[in-house]
Amino acid sequence: MPRRMTATKEGTHQAMKNTSYESIVVSWLMQDGWQVFLPILDNGHQTDILISDGPNYHRIQVKTVEAKGDDHVVENRWKDSNLEVVVFFARNSNWGYVTPAFVENRRPLNAEGHIKFEQTKKDFLKAFHKL
Repeated sequence: MPRRMTATKEGTHQAMKNTSYESIVVSWLMQDGWQVFLPILDNGHQTDILISDGPNYHRIQVKTVEAKGDDHVVENRWKDSNLEVVVFFARNSNWGYVTPAFVENRRPLNAEGHIKFEQTKKDFLKAFHKL
Protein backbone atom coordinates (compact mmCIF):
# COMPACT_ATOMS: atom_id res chain seq x y z
CA MET A 1 0.00 0.00 0.00
CA PRO A 2 1.20 3.54 -0.66
CA ARG A 3 2.37 5.44 2.39
CA ARG A 4 3.38 9.05 2.60
CA MET A 5 6.98 9.07 3.79
CA THR A 6 7.70 12.81 3.84
CA ALA A 7 6.57 15.45 6.30
CA THR A 8 4.15 18.14 5.18
CA LYS A 9 4.98 21.70 6.22
CA GLU A 10 2.55 23.22 8.73
CA GLY A 11 1.34 26.01 6.41
CA THR A 12 0.92 23.57 3.55
CA HIS A 13 -0.94 21.12 5.76
CA GLN A 14 -3.38 23.83 6.87
CA ALA A 15 -3.98 24.88 3.25
CA MET A 16 -4.68 21.25 2.35
CA LYS A 17 -7.20 20.92 5.19
CA ASN A 18 -8.95 24.17 4.20
CA THR A 19 -9.16 23.04 0.57
CA SER A 20 -10.62 19.72 1.67
CA TYR A 21 -13.62 21.57 3.16
CA GLU A 22 -14.14 23.35 -0.15
CA SER A 23 -14.06 19.96 -1.90
CA ILE A 24 -16.71 18.62 0.47
CA VAL A 25 -19.03 21.54 -0.36
CA VAL A 26 -18.36 21.07 -4.10
CA SER A 27 -19.27 17.39 -3.84
CA TRP A 28 -22.47 18.01 -1.89
CA LEU A 29 -23.61 20.76 -4.28
CA MET A 30 -22.89 18.64 -7.36
CA GLN A 31 -24.88 15.77 -5.86
CA ASP A 32 -27.71 18.27 -5.39
CA GLY A 33 -27.69 19.07 -9.13
CA TRP A 34 -25.79 22.36 -9.20
CA GLN A 35 -23.23 23.16 -11.89
CA VAL A 36 -20.07 23.93 -9.93
CA PHE A 37 -17.16 26.08 -11.08
CA LEU A 38 -13.88 26.63 -9.25
CA PRO A 39 -12.02 29.88 -9.88
CA ILE A 40 -8.36 29.37 -10.70
CA LEU A 41 -7.56 32.30 -8.41
CA ASP A 42 -10.05 33.85 -5.99
CA ASN A 43 -7.72 36.54 -4.64
CA GLY A 44 -9.63 39.81 -4.58
CA HIS A 45 -12.99 38.28 -5.47
CA GLN A 46 -13.41 36.17 -2.32
CA THR A 47 -15.08 33.40 -4.33
CA ASP A 48 -14.08 29.80 -3.60
CA ILE A 49 -17.00 28.24 -5.47
CA LEU A 50 -19.31 29.52 -8.18
CA ILE A 51 -22.54 27.59 -8.69
CA SER A 52 -25.26 27.77 -11.31
CA ASP A 53 -28.66 26.26 -11.96
CA GLY A 54 -28.43 27.41 -15.58
CA PRO A 55 -29.58 31.03 -15.73
CA ASN A 56 -28.49 32.00 -12.19
CA TYR A 57 -25.02 32.14 -10.66
CA HIS A 58 -24.10 32.37 -6.98
CA ARG A 59 -20.73 33.04 -5.31
CA ILE A 60 -19.75 31.02 -2.25
CA GLN A 61 -16.86 31.44 0.19
CA VAL A 62 -15.85 28.53 2.45
CA LYS A 63 -14.18 29.33 5.78
CA THR A 64 -12.95 27.19 8.65
CA VAL A 65 -12.87 28.37 12.25
CA GLU A 66 -11.68 27.10 15.61
CA ALA A 67 -15.03 27.67 17.31
CA LYS A 68 -15.72 26.76 20.91
CA GLY A 69 -19.44 27.35 20.46
CA ASP A 70 -22.22 28.78 18.35
CA ASP A 71 -21.54 32.31 19.59
CA HIS A 72 -18.06 32.35 18.02
CA VAL A 73 -17.53 35.72 16.29
CA VAL A 74 -16.32 35.67 12.68
CA GLU A 75 -14.79 38.52 10.70
CA ASN A 76 -16.09 39.81 7.40
CA ARG A 77 -13.29 39.25 4.86
CA TRP A 78 -15.39 39.77 1.74
CA LYS A 79 -16.31 43.46 1.86
CA ASP A 80 -16.91 45.12 -1.49
CA SER A 81 -17.36 41.78 -3.26
CA ASN A 82 -20.38 40.20 -4.89
CA LEU A 83 -20.29 37.24 -2.55
CA GLU A 84 -23.69 35.82 -1.59
CA VAL A 85 -23.08 32.84 0.70
CA VAL A 86 -20.47 31.94 3.30
CA VAL A 87 -20.11 28.40 4.60
CA PHE A 88 -18.30 28.11 7.92
CA PHE A 89 -16.94 24.78 9.17
CA ALA A 90 -15.89 24.26 12.78
CA ARG A 91 -12.51 22.52 12.34
CA ASN A 92 -12.58 21.20 15.89
CA SER A 93 -16.10 19.76 15.74
CA ASN A 94 -18.68 18.26 13.37
CA TRP A 95 -20.89 21.27 12.65
CA GLY A 96 -20.94 24.41 10.58
CA TYR A 97 -23.09 27.35 9.50
CA VAL A 98 -24.46 28.49 6.15
CA THR A 99 -24.87 32.26 6.14
CA PRO A 100 -25.73 35.00 3.71
CA ALA A 101 -22.74 37.30 3.23
CA PHE A 102 -23.09 40.10 5.76
CA VAL A 103 -21.87 43.70 5.72
CA GLU A 104 -20.88 44.17 9.37
CA ASN A 105 -17.20 43.81 10.27
CA ARG A 106 -17.91 41.00 12.75
CA ARG A 107 -20.86 38.80 13.55
CA PRO A 108 -21.47 35.70 15.73
CA LEU A 109 -22.01 32.43 13.90
CA ASN A 110 -25.41 32.00 15.51
CA ALA A 111 -26.71 35.40 14.35
CA GLU A 112 -30.23 35.64 12.97
CA GLY A 113 -30.43 34.26 9.43
CA HIS A 114 -27.44 31.93 9.91
CA ILE A 115 -28.33 28.27 9.64
CA LYS A 116 -26.45 25.59 11.56
CA PHE A 117 -25.80 22.17 10.04
CA GLU A 118 -24.15 18.93 11.06
CA GLN A 119 -21.30 18.03 8.70
CA THR A 120 -23.32 15.65 6.55
CA LYS A 121 -24.57 16.14 3.00
CA LYS A 122 -28.22 15.85 4.02
CA ASP A 123 -27.98 18.38 6.84
CA PHE A 124 -25.82 20.80 4.83
CA LEU A 125 -28.23 20.79 1.87
CA LYS A 126 -31.21 21.25 4.17
CA ALA A 127 -29.53 24.35 5.64
CA PHE A 128 -28.36 25.59 2.23
CA HIS A 129 -31.89 25.39 0.79
CA LYS A 130 -33.22 27.57 3.63
CA LEU A 131 -31.20 30.59 2.47
